[in-house]
Amino acid sequence: MKQIRRMLRIIFGRTTFAAVSLMVQVAILFASYRFLSRYLAYFYGGFALLSAFVIIYILNKEENPSFKLTWMVPIAAVPVFGTLFYLFVELQIVGKLMNKRLRVNMEQTESYLTQNTKVMEELSRISRRNANLARYIKNSGHYPVYKNTNAQYFPLGEAMFEEMKKELEGAKRFIFMEFFIVERGEMWDTILDILERKVKEGVEVRFMYDGMCSLVLLPFSYPKELQAKGIKAKMFSPIKPAFTTYQNNRDHRKILVVDGLTAFTGGINLADEYINRRVRFGHWKDTGIMLKGDAVTSFTMMFLQMWNISEKEPEDYGKYLKDPEYFYPLELNMDGFVIPYGDSPLDQETVGEQVYLDIINSARHYVHIMTPYLILDYEMVQALTFAAKRGVEVIIIMPRIPDKKYAFLLAKSHYGELIRAGVQIYEYIPGFVHAKVYASDDTKAVVGTINMDFRSLYLHFECAVYLYRNEVIRDIQRDFHNTLAQSRRITMEDCRNYPWYEMLAGRALRLFAPLM
Repeated sequence: MKQIRRMLRIIFGRTTFAAVSLMVQVAILFASYRFLSRYLAYFYGGFALLSAFVIIYILNKEENPSFKLTWMVPIAAVPVFGTLFYLFVELQIVGKLMNKRLRVNMEQTESYLTQNTKVMEELSRISRRNANLARYIKNSGHYPVYKNTNAQYFPLGEAMFEEMKKELEGAKRFIFMEFFIVERGEMWDTILDILERKVKEGVEVRFMYDGMCSLVLLPFSYPKELQAKGIKAKMFSPIKPAFTTYQNNRDHRKILVVDGLTAFTGGINLADEYINRRVRFGHWKDTGIMLKGDAVTSFTMMFLQMWNISEKEPEDYGKYLKDPEYFYPLELNMDGFVIPYGDSPLDQETVGEQVYLDIINSARHYVHIMTPYLILDYEMVQALTFAAKRGVEVIIIMPRIPDKKYAFLLAKSHYGELIRAGVQIYEYIPGFVHAKVYASDDTKAVVGTINMDFRSLYLHFECAVYLYRNEVIRDIQRDFHNTLAQSRRITMEDCRNYPWYEMLAGRALRLFAPLM
């Protein structure tokens, strides 16, 4: 009986409705093309000319060449359908309206994210290159560089979960949470229990999660369930049964802010596999970071900027700054420089990729990377291979057990060219690596939500923390080497022994890599 009810929920559920609706709309587009093709002889010349203009337009766009190629091939191969489809995508206005609203919110928070000139001057004296990177992040991403901030690194989701519970229990004023995935289970149920108690104590709780969860993980009405408990809750960009491209821009960030004093980010979502209470793809290796101090302000404003995209009432941003009378415990180590930053897919500025490229290009001794995906554009491949060729130790740890077969095939299609250049690739034997970590030369590191794939670098809302000359970088390096000890190095012999059909599929998938 349970199986019948489950089947009925699937058949008549929102996910099925959305999928069927999208397929119907695609079918209508294709049917329109077939209808027009009957009269193709009458206006083929006009469409050929239009296709030529569209290709010239694409060539001159300020856009990654991989995206240009992904569009130019279908337009050249099927001029009528390809051109119509491109114009349909390009003329979408919802994303433009969202970007306009986000820009307004950033302008309203600008006064709370001003750069401390003394901090920038000190960074400039120590490292002009890192000061220039900090200026880029401030000018392009609106987030300043801070001192007076403590960072604690978590090598596993279980460790971060324990600290999250402690900080949530200690909340006095407000709790802000923004996550990509939420699923009922031990992790979320435990946190939700704390949030309910905190609401009763008078703590303001805001909770936002990405609308993709409404497809299979949570009911579409779940925000109302949370609101009934006193929690201010919403979905970011709920999935709707409409064929539109803005739904491709997901909120992939993971942010927890408590009282403007503490902030968390990293790869860890709110589901049991992230704390290894549920086994999916073997052992789940993930990482996170907790900040205490001045840099928390950036995460507070980052959350409010996204929250207010869909709000009409004005926000009192200053209300959520750190209590000026609060002093952090003296035992906290507030060394080094910290730059929390966000990345939007709507502003044509690839902050996440530029920070990664800067780390690779400035490395003198090593670059150590943990990432679940390796779907690379030309610039990233060139940066990694050139670093290895000039003697920099470049090591990338990937999963041995992937969560997405097609993504793993794409990653393997890059292995050969990277390994030939001297890049070392390892696969984590116990299971799946979901960590997004860069470390270089014992002086700099990034921990955040940004994968090495097109979706994270170009299509998703993301966030991360850049660390320079912080003691916590030693902890990151220690974790990297511990993970490396549980990993197996991939050789050229391995690459040659991969099944030919897998390699062929991986190379064919490169054409669609910008969509993956």
